[in-house]
Amino acid sequence: MQGVGFRWYVQREAGELDLRGWVRNTEEGEVEVVAAGTAEDLAELRASLRRGPRGARVDRLIEHYLDEREAADLSSFHIDGAW
Repeated sequence: MQGVGFRWYVQREAGELDLRGWVRNTEEGEVEVVAAGTAEDLAELRASLRRGPRGARVDRLIEHYLDEREAADLSSFHIDGAW
């Protein structure tokens, strides 16, 4: 979803949950999120992603799980590729 501030919405939601990771737009016009944290906080982020910000339409949510090494390399949550 483009044009509704989705990346900034995700950054705010993930930051409030003290998650680590990033969000970025893909070349296909989708939004990709990588996040690490507690199971409870990730569940809360997942619910926020399904809702999206006002004006957003979330068609689907595809999940993949990180191994512990990948998660350990993540820093504070940020927008990847933002100016």
